[in-house]
Amino acid sequence: MNNAKDRETELVRRIGQLVTEERDLRSQYEHRLTPQERQRIRELETTLDECWDMLRRRRAQEEFGRSPDEGTAPSRQGHSRQ
Repeated sequence: MNNAKDRETELVRRIGQLVTEERDLRSQYEHRLTPQERQRIRELETTLDECWDMLRRRRAQEEFGRSPDEGTAPSRQGHSRQ
């Protein structure tokens, strides 16, 4: 993947995969979620937040005439969802 559009397309595809996995875990009504499944949901929530933030930053950069790849590295420091 060489260009910004390909990277954005890949990011949107990844978001879709994460949303599907989260939805599948949350829709398991026939049993209570295991501690591992609950932990995975928390991980998915955090990763989805980071992906959506990155996508918004990329689009804002592009809107203001900057390269969408400038300053789009995810930051996990201090980021937690409760």
